[in-house]
Amino acid sequence: MSLFIIVALPFLGALLPGLMNSAGRQACAGITFIVSLAAFIGLLTNLPAVIAGDLVTARVDWLPSLGLNFTLMLDGLGFFFASLILGIGLLIITYARFYLSRDDNMGEFFTYLLLFQGAMVGIVLSDNILLLLIFWELTSLSSFLLIGYWKHLPEGRQGARMALAVTGMGGLAMVGGMLILGQIVGSYDLSEILKNRELIQASPLYVPALLLILLGCFTKSAQFPFHFWLPHAMAAPTPVSAYLHSATMVKAGIFLMARMWPVLSGSPEWFMIVTGAGLITMVLGAVIALFKHDLKALLAFSTVSHLGLITMLLGTGTAFGAMAAVFHILNHATFKCALFMSAGIIDHETHTRDIRRLGGLRHLMPVTFVIATLAALSMAGIPLLNGFLSKEMMLEETYHTVLFGSHWLVPGLAVFGSLFSAAYCFRLIGHVFLGSVRDDYPSKPHDPGSGMWLPPALLVVLVVVIGAAPFLAEPYVRLVTEAVLGEAAVMPEAHLKIWHGLVPALYMSIVAVAGGLVLLAAYRPALKLWDATPRPEAKTIFEAVIAGAVSIARRLILPLHDGAFTRYGAIMAVTVIAAGVHAWGTGTIGEITRAIQPVNAISVAGWLMLVAATCGLTFLHRNRLLSLILIGIVGLMVSIGFVFFSAPDLAMTQITVEVVTIILLLLALNFLPNRTPVESSVLRRTRDTAIAVAGGLATAVLSFHYLLRDSVTSPISEFHLANSYKGGGGTNVVNVILVDFRGFDTYGEIIVLGIAALLIYALTETLLSGPVRSRLLNRKPDQPRAGDMHPMMMVVLTRVMMPVVLMVGFYIFLRGHNEPGGGFIAGLIVSIGVVMQYMASGFSWTSARLRYPYHGIIGAGVLVAGLTGIGSWFVGKPFLTSDFTYVRIPPFEKFELATAALFDLGVFLAVVGAVMLSLESFSRLARRAHVKESEHAMDIDPSRDEPIDPISPVAKGDV
Repeated sequence: MSLFIIVALPFLGALLPGLMNSAGRQACAGITFIVSLAAFIGLLTNLPAVIAGDLVTARVDWLPSLGLNFTLMLDGLGFFFASLILGIGLLIITYARFYLSRDDNMGEFFTYLLLFQGAMVGIVLSDNILLLLIFWELTSLSSFLLIGYWKHLPEGRQGARMALAVTGMGGLAMVGGMLILGQIVGSYDLSEILKNRELIQASPLYVPALLLILLGCFTKSAQFPFHFWLPHAMAAPTPVSAYLHSATMVKAGIFLMARMWPVLSGSPEWFMIVTGAGLITMVLGAVIALFKHDLKALLAFSTVSHLGLITMLLGTGTAFGAMAAVFHILNHATFKCALFMSAGIIDHETHTRDIRRLGGLRHLMPVTFVIATLAALSMAGIPLLNGFLSKEMMLEETYHTVLFGSHWLVPGLAVFGSLFSAAYCFRLIGHVFLGSVRDDYPSKPHDPGSGMWLPPALLVVLVVVIGAAPFLAEPYVRLVTEAVLGEAAVMPEAHLKIWHGLVPALYMSIVAVAGGLVLLAAYRPALKLWDATPRPEAKTIFEAVIAGAVSIARRLILPLHDGAFTRYGAIMAVTVIAAGVHAWGTGTIGEITRAIQPVNAISVAGWLMLVAATCGLTFLHRNRLLSLILIGIVGLMVSIGFVFFSAPDLAMTQITVEVVTIILLLLALNFLPNRTPVESSVLRRTRDTAIAVAGGLATAVLSFHYLLRDSVTSPISEFHLANSYKGGGGTNVVNVILVDFRGFDTYGEIIVLGIAALLIYALTETLLSGPVRSRLLNRKPDQPRAGDMHPMMMVVLTRVMMPVVLMVGFYIFLRGHNEPGGGFIAGLIVSIGVVMQYMASGFSWTSARLRYPYHGIIGAGVLVAGLTGIGSWFVGKPFLTSDFTYVRIPPFEKFELATAALFDLGVFLAVVGAVMLSLESFSRLARRAHVKESEHAMDIDPSRDEPIDPISPVAKGDV
C-alpha cells in the first residue's frame, strides 16, 4: 500500500465516527477500528521491503520553491514506530469502546483519536522536515482535544492547556532548529540531511540548531525541566493516557532524537545535554512516582522516568546505547500500556484511583491482578520479563559511561533511579492488590468483561514472550537499530539473551531490586520525610511564569491595543513613511529615461474632479449621505481613468462594484444618523492631516520618479502578455490571470467574499433575535414617507429589463476569456439586475419568488471552483491548472472550450450569492423596521381596499 494512503487513512477516517454517532457506540468504535486496521495492514504490506533493507518512498511536489514537498519514507525506524502507533491504537480503540460511559460522545472521542493517530503516523513517515513540523504541531493540537475531552473537569481543561503551551513552545523552537538544519545542508529532505553528518557538525550553526531541536524533543517527551506537563495530562480518559504514554505523543520526541541520531549525536554538546537531561529526568521521575497516591499519577511519573532512561541511552552516542534504547522503547510500550489499561479497569470498577483506598484486589479482580502484576514486575526489571532485558542493557551502558570525569556518577545515578523504579512497582503491586479485602471500597470491585481486560492481556503476552525468548525479538530490534545508526555506523555485537554471565550490570540490577524491596518496607518513614522536605513545585512555577508573562504582556499591549483604529493607522502610516524616507535618503535613483507625456484638457478636468471629490469627502465626511455621493463620484472618476489607460476590464468591474456597494451602503446608512458626531480633538485631527499629507506626497513623489524611469528587470506583465494565449487559451490577459495564472488567489478571494456575506447574515440574525429587534419594530422615521413605495413605472421597467440583464450577463460571462468581461463582472451585472427587483417590487415580492437560497449559491460557486481545480490532479497537473481546446459542432464555427470557464462559473455564482445575501440581510432589517408598509405594488387585489398582509409569502391575486 502507498505511504500516502497509510498517512491519509486516519485523517479521512476521522470524518466517519461523527457521522456514525447516531448509529450507536458499537458503530463508532467499529468504523474507527476498521480504519486503523486498514492502515496497519497497509503498513504490513511494506514489511518485506523494509526487511530487505529497501527505503520505501513516496513523493509529491507541493511547494518545491520553498523546499516543502509531500515526501514520505519508510525504513526500519519508521516502521517500528508506525507499527506501535497503529497496533497499540487498535487495542486502545477496543478498550475505549468498553471503558467510556454512555454519557460520553463516542463519535467526538474517536474523531480526535484518529486525528491524533494520523498526525503521529505522519511524523514517523515524513521525509521532509517542514512536513514533519506540520504533523508535529498537529499532534499538539489533537492531543489538546484528547486531554481536554472531559470538558466538565477543570483539571482536564487545565492539563490540556498546559500540554499545549509547553509542547507548542517547544514546537516553535524546533521550527527554528529545523530551518537552520535545512539551510546548512541545502535541502529539507531528511534522507539528504542524514547523509551530511560532517557538514552539519562542522557548521557554526550546529549548536544553535541542536539546542532548538532538543528543546522541541524535550518538551514533547517531558524531559527535565519540562516534565511537569505530562502528569497533569492524566485528567484525560484512561484510553488517552495509555495511548499517550505507550506509543504516541511523548514518544514523538524520542523518535526525533533517534531519527536525527546519525547527524546530531557523537558531539560533546549532544552527550552533555542529552545524557544529562535524561539522567536527571530518570531519577527525578522515579523518586516522585514512589510517593504519588493517585494510581495514574504514579504511572505518569514512571513514564517520565523511563523516557529519561531512553533519552540517556540515546545521549551516550554509542551503537550499543542506541540498540538498548530501541529495545526499551518496545518493552516500555508493552508493559506501560498494559499498566495504564489496568489502572483504568481499577478506576472503572472501584470508582477510585487513590492507592490508600485500595488493597486486596487480587481476591476480587484476579484477572486484572495477573495482568497488572506481570506488567509491573517487567517495569521493575524482574528476570524472564522483557523489562529486565532492556534495563540490563541500560545498566551495562551506564557502567561504561563517563560524565564530568567520573566513572561512577552515571552508573550510580542509574542504580539509584532503578532502585526507586523497582520500589514504586512493588508498591503498585503490594498496596493495590495484596493484603486483605477491604469493606470500604467506593464501589464493589470485580473483573470487567473481556472487552476491557483482553487488550492489556495481549500486551502482557508480549511481555512474557519477549522476556522468556528474547531471540524472537532480536532480528526486529537489530533491524530498527540499523535504521537509527545510519549507513556509516557499525552494529554492536551484542545479542538479546537472558543470561550474560556475572557482569557488572547483573550486580547493579540486584542492588536496584533489593534496594526497592527495602525502600518499600520503609515506605511510611520515607513518606513522612518526603512530605516534610521543602521542594519547588513545577506546576506552581509554571503557573507563576505564565501569570507573569500575561501581566507583562498586558502592560505592554493594552496601552497600544486599546481599540483606537486611528492610532493603529497612524503608527503604521508613520512607520511606512519613515522607512520610505530612509530608503530614499540612503539609496540611489537612476537617470530619467522617459519623457513626460503631454497633458490634455480632458485629463486635467478629470483629475480636478477627482481631487475635488476627494477633498470634499475629507471636509464633508460627517454628512454620511453626502459622503456616499462623493465616494460614488470618486469611483466613477477612477473608472474613467481605467478607460483612459485602456483597461476596460477594470473599468467595468469598478463601475459595477460602485453600483452594488452604493446600494448596500444606502441600506446600511438607513439605520445610522445622518451626521457623524465629532469625536476627535483638534490636535488629533491636525496630526492625522499631517500624516495623510505626508503619505500622499511621498506616494506622489515615488510614483512620479518611478514612471519616469524604465524598470531594471523585466516586468511580470511581459510574461503574462507572452503566455496568455498559448498558456491559458485566452487573449484577455486580465481574465486569464484571474482564472489561470493566479487562479489560487481568486479562489481564496471568493471564499473570503462568501465568508463576509455569511458574517453579515449572521449579524443580521443576531440583530433580529436580540434586544435590537424591539427597537427596529418600534422605530419611527424622522420624515414622513411617500405613500407609493413602489412606483408602477419602475416596477414594469425592472421586470422587463430582467431578461435583458440576464442575457447581457451571460454574454459578458462567455466573452470574458478573450474580450473584456468574465465571471466576476457578469456576477455583478446579474446582481444589479436582481437588486433592481428588490428596489422596485419590494422584499416580500422578490423573496417569495426566490427558488434557491443565496447560501447555497455561494456554496455552489466555491464547490464548482474547487472541483475544477481538483480535476487537474487527475491528469497529473497542479491544482487549478487549466486546459483548453477547440471544437467544431456543425453548423457552428470552430469555438474554444476551456476548463477556466468552469472556474469562472464558480466565481460568478459566489459573487452573485455573496452580493445578494448581503443585500437580503440589510433588506430584512429594513423590512422589520417598516413591517407595516405594503410591499406588494402591482400585486394588489382590486376587490380589496386594505393592503395585503406583508407577512404572507405570496399575495392573493398575484399576476
